[in-house]
Order: sequence, then structure tokens, then C-alpha cells
Amino acid sequence: MRIARYTHQGQCHWGLTDEKQVFSLDARWPTLDQGLAQGTDALLRAAKDAAGTGIPVDQIQWLPPVEAHSKILCVGLNYGRHVQETGKSQADHPSLFLRHLDSFVGHEQAIVKPVHSGQFDYEGELVVVIGREGRHIAPEQAMDYVAGYTCMAENSVRDFQKHTTQVTAGKNFASSGSIGPWITPAGVDPATLQLTTRLNGQTVQDASVSDLIFPIPTLIAYISTFCVLRPGDLIATGTPEGIGSKRTPPLFMKEGDILEVSVSGMGVLRTPVINEQLSS
Repeated sequence: MRIARYTHQGQCHWGLTDEKQVFSLDARWPTLDQGLAQGTDALLRAAKDAAGTGIPVDQIQWLPPVEAHSKILCVGLNYGRHVQETGKSQADHPSLFLRHLDSFVGHEQAIVKPVHSGQFDYEGELVVVIGREGRHIAPEQAMDYVAGYTCMAENSVRDFQKHTTQVTAGKNFASSGSIGPWITPAGVDPATLQLTTRLNGQTVQDASVSDLIFPIPTLIAYISTFCVLRPGDLIATGTPEGIGSKRTPPLFMKEGDILEVSVSGMGVLRTPVINEQLSS
């Protein structure tokens, strides 16, 4: 079973899905982060109680599996080969930035190419979902704080990203990225996972998560030195080599494209690309 957020008949819900149906759990725990804090076993027991009340997935709309009050922390330049393709030197500490929830859409929802840029670049990523509150977490205990994993099309508006040394503008255009389709509970060694990004069916990124410069326990330990990590917080671990801006010629996304991000055994996050429409 996977953990998901979705809308049904105009109402937001969260619950578990077997990819054919969803089973709402928000009557028991109102928010996703409250549910994650219970642990996987408690969620599975609750889903068993909810058996027979499932909603077919063709009747719902997927939402990003994160609550509005949760933190979305993103790591830049964290794959060795990606650092090489950018021509930058490897950093001593993780490069971090924050993203707003309204810069993301859910699975099968359209991502928006900004009207003010022609440099809309794809970035597939593995995301860590926190399941326990913690601060000053030691690397040796860090994986005990992981509830699960999900996929992200983090994406970047490259020219705005490079306006200054701060990347915030290029990373927070409305509906420019996507997260989902769901959270897969922890239980695998993330270093064994393969991350793949496809644009219009063509593979543009394909890398082992073992290429991370700062692995997940290191990221959790570092981030928890300066902030409290809480259930439902997300850590996007970085994108691998193959980004469009470093290709010859550059390959940027345009209206009509289909972007897919997959991580071994975690499903496929699929989003079409549309142009931004300015209000009159």
C-alpha cells in the first residue's frame, strides 16, 4: 500500500492506495503528517478497517503528498556526475534551498511553462519523507526518521535561477514542478534505487541514487542541526546528470511535452507541460 493525498468530489483527503483504489484515513487522523507520525503498521491496520470503502482512482485527482504547513527542502548539486557536467567543484556542505507548495502539482496534473522564460528545464529527483520529529539527529539514527519516499520533478527556470547567487526565483514559479504520485513506505536501501527521467518517452536522466555526494543520513543529520524536522517534511535529494541546459543544443520543455520521473518500485510521476496563461 502507498500513502497519498487526493481530491474527491471537491474535497481534499489523504489515505492509502493500492493504485486501483484509495482508502481515506482522514476521519481518524485529519492530516497526512499526523498519519505519518503513527507509523506504517498503524496505517495498514487502519486501512484494513477501511476495506470495502475504497474509491476507484479514476474518480480522484492526485495531489502532492505534502501538507501546506510542511517544509520542502531541496538539495542542489548532489550527484557527482551532475556536478561534473556543470563544471562546478564539489562542495564541503550540502547546498540547500526551500520551495513553496504552490510551486508543485500532483501526478497527472499539468506543469506550467512560465511566459517570461524559454528555459524551463526538467529535474527528476528522489524525495525523502520524514516520519518522526527530531533535531540534532545523528547520521547513524537518521534512517529511523524516514517514513518513506516519493518522486519529484523539481524542474528549474534556468535564466531566473541565475539572475543572482540565490536560486529562489528560478525554483518557485507557480505549478512548475510536481510531486508524487504517492509515498512509498520505507523499507529499501535507497542506495540501490535507480532514478529515471523521460521527456516524451526518451530517457534524459538515468542514475543510481548511490551517486549521491551527500547520502540521505548525512542530509538528515545536517538539516536537523539548524531546524526541527517533523512528520511530513520533504527532503528532495538532488538531480543527476543529463539536465537540458547542459545539452548541445539545450533541451528545454515546451507546451505539449510529457515529463515522467520514476524511481525503482515507486511508480511513475507523469505530468504534461502547458504554457502559462496571463490574466487579462
